[in-house]
Amino acid sequence: MKKKLLMTAVLSGALTLSSFGPFNVLAHDELGDVNVDKGDRAEYNDLAAEVLRGSKNLKYWHEVAAPEPNVVRADGKQNSFADVYAHKGFAYLGTHTKNGANGGVRVYDLKDPANPKEVAVFANNDIPGTWQEKVIVKSINTPDFKGDLAVVSVQQTNRANPDSKGGFLLYDVTDPYNPKKLGFSEVTKKTRGTHELYLTTQGNRAIVLTANPYADYYSHGEEKDFQIVDVSNPTQPKKLWEFDPRMLPEVADDFDGYFWKSPDGKTRPVFNHSTRVDGDYAYISMWDLGTIIFDISNPENPTYLGRTDFASHQQGSAHSSAVAKGGNILIETREVYQPLKPGYEKAFGYTRIFDIKDKKNPKLLSEFKTDLTTDIPDDATSSYSTFSRTVHDPKVHGNTLYLSHYAGGVIAVDITNPANPTEIGRYTPEKSDVWGVFVDRNYVLASDIGSGLKVLQKNNSGGNGNTGLQR
Repeated sequence: MKKKLLMTAVLSGALTLSSFGPFNVLAHDELGDVNVDKGDRAEYNDLAAEVLRGSKNLKYWHEVAAPEPNVVRADGKQNSFADVYAHKGFAYLGTHTKNGANGGVRVYDLKDPANPKEVAVFANNDIPGTWQEKVIVKSINTPDFKGDLAVVSVQQTNRANPDSKGGFLLYDVTDPYNPKKLGFSEVTKKTRGTHELYLTTQGNRAIVLTANPYADYYSHGEEKDFQIVDVSNPTQPKKLWEFDPRMLPEVADDFDGYFWKSPDGKTRPVFNHSTRVDGDYAYISMWDLGTIIFDISNPENPTYLGRTDFASHQQGSAHSSAVAKGGNILIETREVYQPLKPGYEKAFGYTRIFDIKDKKNPKLLSEFKTDLTTDIPDDATSSYSTFSRTVHDPKVHGNTLYLSHYAGGVIAVDITNPANPTEIGRYTPEKSDVWGVFVDRNYVLASDIGSGLKVLQKNNSGGNGNTGLQR
């Protein structure tokens, strides 16, 4: 096992860019150039040389494993990596687009977190010319399926490829050593596919919420950006409901293509980037329209409740969300990678925290910024653009918020008082390019775009191991 470790400790993708189609705007994946690997962070590797800092409630955390992924491709090449998820002691690592994509999902047995064993790869040869970024695994019990179900996002690298298609795959991973394909839910080929998604249960029913960026535009209204799909029978997914931002009265009259003429006078990009569910509520990251909240207790007929909004000087870029405090607090991360965009503040993407006890009226409590988001070179020009320093994904465990931050690694934030979030830990591996973070059992997982899975664990003896999260 290869140890790569220069960690900071106060522990706790997205595609590169080009113009595309009718939009001359940089608005993440659909407008991005998937042929350029986003894992190149050479100019920011100095971030890994920061001194160790930390907090007593993260004392003795350290990186215990950074396993080299097995090469499973016939050509001997390796893919880059995307998000990470954990379920019942197994880690599920998605893949990005390097070397033509088709990397699938890698499964690691974490019985011994210090020695993860890669035990399976699935969804890698199902649909040519696609990449498998996001995987969610949950135990479900429906009349048609009982066991552990994995849903995997599928995105096309080239929509012109007649053999590819986008949507999401469904696998039985009750035995993680032997995943079995069950079904596929397809979204219009005119778009890239399903970017992010979420699996949840309602009684004896299982549903998937999908983010299909620009589906409405490219299908001329035949399909929508946000869809709810019943997967109670994973072999026969059934679409229940769909939504597009122009369906909101406050947006409809000022929506042109995928640009919204917002009340502050700015023309803002709007598309569905991510979905998340907590109880009966769905949180939909609609970029510059903010985080939209739905009541989905009736998934065939959800009710729109409210949304977050932005100050005129802020780029929106609502990327992902998490909830805390029993569903009363919303965490919203914003993937801003053009910190010098004319007409906006000088900053990369940072995190915002809302009181959502009244879901119809989210109230901003605080904004969490770090040196990563505000430290911009004095000689930077208006063309300065990078994903390196923006926040990416959030996860919450108790009163601790974990944020993946690309070159900044993973940052842990104390949100005991959501109005006053405080950085308490930071983990920055060598050549850091951390896409995702996940907290489970007695470990924290991180996924690095270039090098794969990282496992952080607590050393209760307080020994001198590879220190990562401490103060």
